[in-house]
Amino acid sequence: MASLVLIRHGQSEWNEKNLFTGWKDPDLTDKGEKEALIAGKALKASGYKFDIMFTSVLLRAKRTGSIILKQMAQEDIKIVENEALNERNYGDLAGLNKDEARKKWGDDQVHKWRRSFDIAPPGGESLEMTAERVLPYYKKNILPLLIDNLEIVIAAHGNSLRALVMELDKLSPEEVVKLEIPTGMPICYQVNKLGEVVAKTIM
Repeated sequence: MASLVLIRHGQSEWNEKNLFTGWKDPDLTDKGEKEALIAGKALKASGYKFDIMFTSVLLRAKRTGSIILKQMAQEDIKIVENEALNERNYGDLAGLNKDEARKKWGDDQVHKWRRSFDIAPPGGESLEMTAERVLPYYKKNILPLLIDNLEIVIAAHGNSLRALVMELDKLSPEEVVKLEIPTGMPICYQVNKLGEVVAKTIM
């Protein structure tokens, strides 16, 4: 049995400003750093010992992962960065205030872009498109390690993790778009030798 822990990065500077972020690269706020610190303390207290950390290439995820590992005194483990785990690309919405976007395009249209499974914003990705890069990467690069009984932690983003949870929890597209993944809160899975989820806890 192996552990797979998913953690959405702590609050970023653009989260705080209510901006669409996507592939833009703001840092964590003080609150975001504290969220990562608390997550690291909780994982350490629960006895987790990781073999490998996976992150996106974006600063907020990498910094969250780094803070967690430092808190756990596990900074020497292997860290793998890959843009397959990046946040959903918000295209033309990136950098815009969410309230301003609603004024420009209307509440209904912005809601569709944010909460539909297969509708992409202009120049960006839908959640379906995000899943089409996240899940193959997971199945090729992470799942075999879990089957080999390695302990894995992934520090990533709301939508890339939403795509992963869809796979792990066997959610439908209708169910996954309603799923909220809080910042800095570890989602912990136990995975058996067949790669099947046998237990899940949220810290």
